[in-house]
Amino acid sequence: MAAGRNARAVIGAGLLVVMLSACGDGERPGFGPGGVPIENFTAEQIFERGEFELDRSDPEDAAFYFSEVERLYPYSEWAKRAVIMQAYAHHQNKDYENSRSAAQRYIDFYPTDEDAAYAQYLLALSYYDQIEEVGRDQGLTFQALQALRTVIERYPDSEYARSAVLKFDLAFDHLAAKEMEIGRYYLRRDHYAAAINRFRVVVEDFQTTTHTAEALHRLVEAYLSLGLTDEAQTAGAILGYNYQSTDWYEDSFKLLTGRGLELKATGDNWLRQIYRQMVKGQWL
Repeated sequence: MAAGRNARAVIGAGLLVVMLSACGDGERPGFGPGGVPIENFTAEQIFERGEFELDRSDPEDAAFYFSEVERLYPYSEWAKRAVIMQAYAHHQNKDYENSRSAAQRYIDFYPTDEDAAYAQYLLALSYYDQIEEVGRDQGLTFQALQALRTVIERYPDSEYARSAVLKFDLAFDHLAAKEMEIGRYYLRRDHYAAAINRFRVVVEDFQTTTHTAEALHRLVEAYLSLGLTDEAQTAGAILGYNYQSTDWYEDSFKLLTGRGLELKATGDNWLRQIYRQMVKGQWL
């Protein structure tokens, strides 16, 4: 029996050597002149070839070999490992659609496995890493936020939760930046009502981002341009309470006091409600 096991080990090692030798000519096993059919190899050997391709920075070929493990040995433990490695290899290759597909497949097939958290994190990254510059459509940002929230809520104790929280905050800030960019565009063209609508979204829905102080200052500018002094003063009051150390407060202070106005909550408007919430802590 020992001799038989040794013989099989030698044959297996020989096949793996042949398999790896294909690296020099860029051929995959079973493809090209003299290629050894990939079906001749064990799941472990094919998986190791995938790892080899990753080590030599060829994620496209790596993904191919991991997919072959899943295809040829679908019920093996190696197949399970190969699915998550496909997601990783595709992501390394910036093939985000296939990375998402593999990650979702892993989550569907192995929802309680210890690597399910990593699969969900990879799925989120496949959206997050595609977030474009501020001036473009932000649909992927919304999808990234949803996927990152799933990591945070479903796997709060995983090693990926903290990174997901940081990326969630950055993506959230990115959406606020988009609103600010559009609002500034309208403000420069004296479309004050449209600009106010955008800045209002930031103040109401993105209060925790880095853009709130500027949004309040832009509201001061827009409302003063429309002659709506109650709203302008209330926006200034919120700035003075929460962001007094910022340049935006200084700019609003000069604008308002230069017109003989105070930075105080006054009138009955939506900003007065924000003032009650943010300053007075009154939510009803």
